[in-house]
Amino acid sequence: MRVLGVDPGLTRCGFGVVDAGRGREVKPVAVDVVRTPPDMELASRLLRISEAADEWLDRYRPTVVAVERVFSQHNVRTAMGTAQAGGVVALAAAKRGIPVCFHTPSQVKAAVTGSGTADKKQVTAMVTKILGLDTPPKPADAADALALAICHCWRAPMLDRMAAAEAAAAEQKRRYEMRLKDIAAVQRKDTSAGKAGTR
Repeated sequence: MRVLGVDPGLTRCGFGVVDAGRGREVKPVAVDVVRTPPDMELASRLLRISEAADEWLDRYRPTVVAVERVFSQHNVRTAMGTAQAGGVVALAAAKRGIPVCFHTPSQVKAAVTGSGTADKKQVTAMVTKILGLDTPPKPADAADALALAICHCWRAPMLDRMAAAEAAAAEQKRRYEMRLKDIAAVQRKDTSAGKAGTR
């Protein structure tokens, strides 16, 4: 499995690609940060991120794209920009038929460091260690992108098991409901026959 991790943002959008090996083995492939100036028009900034996403998707051909889920931030304007950047990348992946998974910051931190409240310094240190890098990836957005990719590599098996369990439960429920309908139909038929016999 090859994962493209994306730490979305308008000013800095981190891209990181890793290959998943056996067990928890993860190998680094590429990492970089796409920057757009704050004084640039929003549409132009999103276009630049979209073009970068196209380039990364076509060059590295990931199996799946992992994007940070934006769920709450004190700065609404920053949250909007982050969500827009993430949406652009998700759309580029969807056009190519590449699955997109979203992970919250706490899920990423917990997967990489063991603590959902770890700071950026701890995340960067663990990413450097896990991937066996000579130097820590900079800026933090680059490390976060790699952390997202690592998180997905390690969470994917669990997510697959959960999806399979949910599908099995849904199928069991469907069969149970069909059985109830069959029993109800037989009971209605017996009732109708009993009424006819008393006439």
